[in-house]
Amino acid sequence: MKRPFLSRSPTLGRQHGVTMVLVALAMVAIIAMAAISIDVITLYLAREEAQRSADTAALAAARVISLSGITGDPNNSMPTSSWKAICGGSSSPASQAASTIALQNVVGGAVANSVIVTYSAGGTSSKDCSQLPALPGSFGVNPMVTVLVQRSSLPNFFSRIWGKAGTNVSASSTTEAFNPSFSGSVVGSVVPVQPTCVKPWIVPNHDPWTLGSQSGPYCDQTGQKACNPIVKTADGTIANPGISLNGGNSQGIIGETFWLNADCHYFGANCRMRSAPQANFVPTAGSPHVELPPSLQYVPGQVLNSGAAVPSCGSSSTWETAVSGCDQSTLYQCGVQSSSTASPNMVDLTENPALSGDTTNGVQCLIHEGDPAASQPAGQDALNPYSAPSSYPFQILAGASNPLLSTGLAKDTPITSSPSIVSLPIYDDSLGNINSNGTTPVTIIGFLQVFINAVDSFGNVNVTVLNVAGCSNGAGGNTYNVGTNAVTGTSPVPTRIVTPPTP
Repeated sequence: MKRPFLSRSPTLGRQHGVTMVLVALAMVAIIAMAAISIDVITLYLAREEAQRSADTAALAAARVISLSGITGDPNNSMPTSSWKAICGGSSSPASQAASTIALQNVVGGAVANSVIVTYSAGGTSSKDCSQLPALPGSFGVNPMVTVLVQRSSLPNFFSRIWGKAGTNVSASSTTEAFNPSFSGSVVGSVVPVQPTCVKPWIVPNHDPWTLGSQSGPYCDQTGQKACNPIVKTADGTIANPGISLNGGNSQGIIGETFWLNADCHYFGANCRMRSAPQANFVPTAGSPHVELPPSLQYVPGQVLNSGAAVPSCGSSSTWETAVSGCDQSTLYQCGVQSSSTASPNMVDLTENPALSGDTTNGVQCLIHEGDPAASQPAGQDALNPYSAPSSYPFQILAGASNPLLSTGLAKDTPITSSPSIVSLPIYDDSLGNINSNGTTPVTIIGFLQVFINAVDSFGNVNVTVLNVAGCSNGAGGNTYNVGTNAVTGTSPVPTRIVTPPTP
């Protein structure tokens, strides 16, 4: 049976045409939203890349300032030329470090078009820190650097259809290098520092180069040429701020070069002290090593746990491990909590670094030094020139054994970071004597940041001072700041980002 013929309604035909138009319009809207979404995501990622570039660049500049030794001088007694040598314009080391790091980062598929570095203090800013009005005291203690990274004409993928040729992206970051020395009188409050990875060489508060009222190149402890302190116990300021060249000339502690000697006899399993720790100690006849001045004795600090990030070449003892790597467990801090053995600041005479070779082996491992009897340099990084810096700012050159050479870095290339840069605790030896054996709690009053030039086969370490951080003393007398609010970091002059990301 045949089905009746069904005719198509004209209305239904017209509806099919409307559907096609609606689909076409919807596709245009969908493509437009997709284009905007892709471009927004691209812009967002570029913005994050610019912020990361600004953060790392600002931290690099602050680190250069931190290692320069110009911080911690609230009276700004250093000449303007010293400040200009570090952060005086676009050609200065701090600005160059920021620009180099920023231009190594990609923003939106290419490097930034512009990197602007400025320094600020007291509400004013300048591209040249030496031009800041009277170099405010706050900049001497707490210098801040801001890096602005700009990337112009960021390419758009789809929105160019509507005539959008490109987008500008920028981000800024401000960091500080904080030195606690006398900070209470400058910034209004005191925040103590508690650096990590500090080497267990506890030194007395004596500057081997500076003198009291006597003339001559070095001081001693005989009372004829009394040593000046490294930091003042009354307020935590640096006793001899300034920069010395050629190893030391009493113009300032920064740049002074001297030997660190273990205050232990060269025999016996334990450390039997040869004298109260002092500068320029004169050994008795028969010493296997003639300790020529300038020198400063150290006593071994207590190390309870193995360090982290330790090279495999330094692991014969816990103490050697703390020298060759990063001892994150032993946290020396300003002041002393109590007289109990729970104090974090302990001298431990059960260790004898002079006899065991722990210092020699640990330092050789740390700085990648070859034969300690060889002439300088023997594979380790070195200051330029190799003997003692004769010009400022000091320059560190990559040694032949620097691991970065395997990545393409050439020997003697200037670098801003080195395992030869270490921190030491300074204790107040005027508060009492160290026990003849076992452990003794001591009061830490500051930290010394030095560059290790070499170590000899007797465990004597040759160092050059890069910076000093005194423990600020707000109460007067010998009451130092101790607390849980200390700023931590691998340097006694820590750097940190102090502004939130640019909105």
